[in-house]
Amino acid sequence: QVQLVESGGGLVQAGGSLSLSCAASGRTLSYYAMAWFRQAPGKEREFVAACTWDGTNTDYADSVKGRFIASKNRNTVSLQMNSLKAEDTAVYYCATTARPYRYVKRNEYDYWGQGTQVTVSS
Repeated sequence: QVQLVESGGGLVQAGGSLSLSCAASGRTLSYYAMAWFRQAPGKEREFVAACTWDGTNTDYADSVKGRFIASKNRNTVSLQMNSLKAEDTAVYYCATTARPYRYVKRNEYDYWGQGTQVTVSS
């Protein structure tokens, strides 16, 4: 079973930037769709961004479009977060699929990391 480990979270002022990374053990990410989700206190987990398995397309939630950039390479998936807002405060999780070479919907991810805290102060 794949294990995902996120890093890069922290505390930042509103308007600032943070970069998150996610590494996977037990697999090469080149063949798998990868995504980022987040969960704020008292709220349900929500989709943030995703990269298709072949890296040709990205998908973003409306709330982060134009501010966040998701990318992936052979070994890691990253989320560059710019112009951060207080409402971006959440635990951020990376996710992947069980099977390779699949174009998946936002609710079709199978494995999750433990998450990394992002706190944006206003």
